[in-house]
Amino acid sequence: MDLSIIIPMFNEAENAEHTLARVEESLASFQEDYEIIAVNDGSADNTLEVLQGIASLNKRIKVVSYSRNIGRGMALRKGFQESKGEIVVSIDADLSYDPRYIVDFLEKFKEEEDIDLILASPYMPGGGAEGVPFFRLWISKLGNKILRLAMPNRIYTSTGIFRAYRRKVLDSLELESDGKEIHLEILSKAMALGFRIKEIPTILTSRKRGKSKFKFRKTALSHLIFSAFEKPMMIFGLIGLLTLGIGLLIGAYVVYLRYSGDLTPGRPLITFAILMILGGIQILSFGFIALQIVSIRKEILRVQKENLDLRNEIRKPGIQEYEETK
Repeated sequence: MDLSIIIPMFNEAENAEHTLARVEESLASFQEDYEIIAVNDGSADNTLEVLQGIASLNKRIKVVSYSRNIGRGMALRKGFQESKGEIVVSIDADLSYDPRYIVDFLEKFKEEEDIDLILASPYMPGGGAEGVPFFRLWISKLGNKILRLAMPNRIYTSTGIFRAYRRKVLDSLELESDGKEIHLEILSKAMALGFRIKEIPTILTSRKRGKSKFKFRKTALSHLIFSAFEKPMMIFGLIGLLTLGIGLLIGAYVVYLRYSGDLTPGRPLITFAILMILGGIQILSFGFIALQIVSIRKEILRVQKENLDLRNEIRKPGIQEYEETK
């Protein structure tokens, strides 16, 4: 199989048939083998029935389903597990990105063979958004700008689902996320393992059918946690320097009062200044410790990748047959 396309779906009965048809239309010029894997993430409507009806008439479409709604992360993980393509593309069921970009992904892989992962990016130069509600677009842009500071590769759009992976990338990652934070988990681990990531400009559009699944509070919280986890000095450094700075300013004021003769002995301001200075130093120390933990985590990921590569080598037919005959 040359290409696998993963489409997570939750309560997308209204979208399912149109989405699958559009994806197939976009691949009209693609002459190699491909499969479309629609993952029903425990939908409460008749999404599963619609998908099964379509799949019964089209051998290229495969349906993966489970009864309880868990989240996009689980849907993608299930889709990745079932996929067989050398290139794997994930795309949203509402087609907020035109599926014609899939062909652009494939062309980019052919042009630059050292690229391992391609991201659709509406926020990079050349990209854009059309018809997206202002508040949601503003939140998304702000979140991605914050994440760009946390990412070592300065990614413009790190939260989108529309991506293309070489098989070796997915085979090297042990994914754990069940929700939308899986997009950040994949990027973090792929960067730590040295895979090359490329963004291409795309246009983001608003949903035409069905109801949006966007949840501001949950999404914003996951992004902030990821930023702190990926670049802890963004949090510890800012808070530590602010606390230390306030303590030093108060300390300077206390010294001024001391030499001007206006300082009252036993004034609590002295104790407060000392506590702020010590607190700032301690918070900065936590930041440096967190940096070491992040470094150790990356080393662990590299070891995990080496173990996975070794396991895959052992599973190759020639080696496996040799081991069985010993």
